[in-house]
Amino acid sequence: MGSMPGMPGMDHELAPFTFGRALAFHPSADWSFLAFASVLLVGYVAGCVRLWRRGDKWPVGRLVAWLLGLATMVMVTCTGLGQYGMVMLSAHMMQHMVLSMLTPILLLLGAPITLSLRALRPAGRGRRGPRELLVALLHSRYVKVISHPAFTIPLFIASLYGLYFTPIFDFLMKSQWGHFAMMVHFLAVGLAFFWPIMGVDPGPHRPGYVLRILELFVGMPFHAFFGVAVMMASGLMVNTFAHPPASIHVNPLTDQHLAGGLAWAFSEIPTAVVLIALTFQWAKSEERVSRRKDRVADRNGDQELEAYNAYLARLGRRQAG
Repeated sequence: MGSMPGMPGMDHELAPFTFGRALAFHPSADWSFLAFASVLLVGYVAGCVRLWRRGDKWPVGRLVAWLLGLATMVMVTCTGLGQYGMVMLSAHMMQHMVLSMLTPILLLLGAPITLSLRALRPAGRGRRGPRELLVALLHSRYVKVISHPAFTIPLFIASLYGLYFTPIFDFLMKSQWGHFAMMVHFLAVGLAFFWPIMGVDPGPHRPGYVLRILELFVGMPFHAFFGVAVMMASGLMVNTFAHPPASIHVNPLTDQHLAGGLAWAFSEIPTAVVLIALTFQWAKSEERVSRRKDRVADRNGDQELEAYNAYLARLGRRQAG
């Protein structure tokens, strides 16, 4: 059997595509994403342990969200699905959608920045340690620009149309490094897009919840239309997948239509997840505001009562005198 084009290190053709086979861990898994996920896992757990040891609380739900986010990232990059992503547009689109619209949401729900700020120790007066550098980065002009909706929404849309409807895609897919660069780009764009909308962490742009929902609905229709355009196309939109290996028995146009269906479906699922998360965040925010107002009202009531009692005492002293 001949080797599969564009997949160094594989001396056999791909077997017919099945979901279970695609998700099986393969020895040629992308070590870069695996190492990255391992570092993120160890760092996050270490932060949680530090908080727990000193008696502070950290929600288990955030830890679970972080673990699920890392699991989805590894699933689409370090398994057989990553190999099929080099020869099938549907597999590649699954990688794209998960990395840009599912993994970022889960990771952001893990609140890694908040965890870092709470777990890292201050460097001391006049010194700059990791915590101080993180705070400076959050307040930097660079972060203000890349987290602004005027930047994140066009970037999110351009990552679809500017990539798949131009020769850029075929150029990058000539090598595994180009494919790897796309995967990194998808993850970064997803984090940048969803962070101002539903991120738990502090950031330079935190509009009200109504505006966050509007930002979400500004970007999603373009995503859905992209999926429909790919699903309804009568010809191949990229050349990379025009000649798949005969062993996988895939019609490239049919596979492209499947890829479009995946892109369209993923415009609905993350929207629902983000709306649910925003609803819970909104409810908790209103609850905190209500408790704060009650505390202020109680203090004001106590002060008024004390003032009234003092007035009665003065009045009593006058009458006694």
